[in-house]
Amino acid sequence: MKFSFVLLAVMAMSSAFATDKQIKVIYGDDNRLDVFESPNNAYVTLSRSTAAMIPTSSVRAQGAQSVLTGPTMVSRGFCAEERFSHQITAAMCSGFLVGNKYLVTAGHCITSESDCASNKWVFDYKVDDAGQSGVTVPNTSVYSCKRIISRALDRMSQDDYAYIELDRVVTDRAPLTFRKTGSIKAGDEILVIGHPTGLPTKITDGAHVRALKGKFFTANLDTYGGNSGSAVFNATTGVVEGILVRGENDYISDSRGCRASNICPEDGCRGEDVTYITNIKELMVQQ
Repeated sequence: MKFSFVLLAVMAMSSAFATDKQIKVIYGDDNRLDVFESPNNAYVTLSRSTAAMIPTSSVRAQGAQSVLTGPTMVSRGFCAEERFSHQITAAMCSGFLVGNKYLVTAGHCITSESDCASNKWVFDYKVDDAGQSGVTVPNTSVYSCKRIISRALDRMSQDDYAYIELDRVVTDRAPLTFRKTGSIKAGDEILVIGHPTGLPTKITDGAHVRALKGKFFTANLDTYGGNSGSAVFNATTGVVEGILVRGENDYISDSRGCRASNICPEDGCRGEDVTYITNIKELMVQQ
């Protein structure tokens, strides 16, 4: 899947872990890539506006840098053969920049002002080569949540989002473009960028919309707990269509006593649920 030449030109001109236990799974091939592996520069640009929600206790400042800490997948009981099993899992959820100091995530990731106060939002949580396990970022990439502007977590409608204000303006990366009217269509190609299982940023394409529901749509995205709050993009236009919030069980018990990825057919299992970005009325008004 590739962006149109028009979109690329526009983009060039503009500048307790895995808490969602019911989420996610691999559909068909595993399409997750580290940022440095992606051959698509447009996707890499989008990834710069992705942030990880990391507990304040796991962000340790050392001079002008912050060291991010967390257990590796292996130390948490995942099978050693799992992809990225040597990398740290520092993130609780994912989020993305939608304004100069505004961010969107899932409503079940930020449930209270206490959650707002006890977590950092960290950009550039990624690895730069295949052997890297730990991550250090500039202090300038670390933000706090100032307040929750609006939030939904509705059992009946299954609406799920949070719209928050950061503690300061973000000046070194561009807010993402998001849909303001209308809706994506069934069959449209999509991708997701976020932090599966709390891992450093992963870019995951090769997916499509399965069906449109009342407050969300379903898709065959390769996502896991930790991806909650991730931006789901239209692969043709590059705009944010929604927020990854729910899905199939992500891991299953292996006969060796460790946990392995749940593998589903491309169009099998229940699919992953994505809240429409247009559900956030305050965001539509503010922008």
